[in-house]
Amino acid sequence: MNLSRRAFARVAGAGAAAAVLPSISALRPLLAVKNATSDIVRLSANENPYGPSAAALDAMHAAFAQAWRYPDEAQEKLLDTIAKLHSVSRDQVLLGDGSSEILKLAAAGFTGPSRKLVMAAPTFEAIGTYARAAGAEVVSVPLDSAYGHDVAKMSSVAGTGLIYICNPNNPTGSITPRAAVRTLLSNAPGPILVDEAYHHYAASSDYESVIPLIASRPNLIVARTFSKIYGMAGLRCGYAIGSRDAIRTLSAQQPWDSINAIAIAAAQASLNDPTHAAEGQKRNAATKANVVASLKKLGFDIVPSETNFIMIDVRREVRPLIGAMRTRGVHVGRVFPAMPHHMRVTIGKPEQMEAFLRTFAEVVA
Repeated sequence: MNLSRRAFARVAGAGAAAAVLPSISALRPLLAVKNATSDIVRLSANENPYGPSAAALDAMHAAFAQAWRYPDEAQEKLLDTIAKLHSVSRDQVLLGDGSSEILKLAAAGFTGPSRKLVMAAPTFEAIGTYARAAGAEVVSVPLDSAYGHDVAKMSSVAGTGLIYICNPNNPTGSITPRAAVRTLLSNAPGPILVDEAYHHYAASSDYESVIPLIASRPNLIVARTFSKIYGMAGLRCGYAIGSRDAIRTLSAQQPWDSINAIAIAAAQASLNDPTHAAEGQKRNAATKANVVASLKKLGFDIVPSETNFIMIDVRREVRPLIGAMRTRGVHVGRVFPAMPHHMRVTIGKPEQMEAFLRTFAEVVA
């Protein structure tokens, strides 16, 4: 009753704006047209070209109406959903601003001037950057001949604060077999962080998620993300699962409210819509198989991939080829110093991969 005329106008204006805001359903055709007519074929960042599910898009749209509120209740609900999904207690789960934040928290909590980080070469480098910022020495151990982590060498490093395993591995797309990972978990002198960002794409019978092993291994932390199979790379939402003590160590390094309400809503809807992930797996597998077959016909070898990207052995310095493809509007992965003759390529939609194959054949000729 005490609302001023000016305040009322602001509220009324906000309501009017909401009333004319187009629904996600109305926007989808426009977004699809824009993506289809883009001149750039972007296959450089291991993104899911199909984007979030329809349910996640609708949830995001609805969440805008609650953008004025801190996302405490929504965050608690998502924690409950993740805990139930993985059969752990909710105090064994920590949400992050993408799994990248989980890696940063782990580096801050477990490494330092007297506690080394041990990681593979090549692998996802972000945690190495975070550990160096914490004053830690970073020990890089080359992958073995099958592009798996050399767990014997990794577990033998003295003064280790944290061992990082990316499985399936980025940028190779390869896996470290379950037996080797279990050996590492048994022999490692301290905490181990297993990054399962690409878990949903792995179909090999020799791969396993290690989340079920957490109950018997308090030194184990697992990171997951919504960026890949759920198509939320631009929204930033991930999580860690570990023992209560490990989660407390990570949480102590985390700022308050680092995950936004829109990402939380999309993540919740994604977990409630399992068909989207299953369809994404099938699409990726079918398109990848066709691309690999075409590349083999051209005479190129590919690292066996259990992810949504591949690594091609181009048998020469890859940097000029990457640049030549970029000038033709096809963006592929950057140079990885440990594998200077390999090109990393994200698996996009079939029409994107047709464009890639045409351009690749042209530049390698």
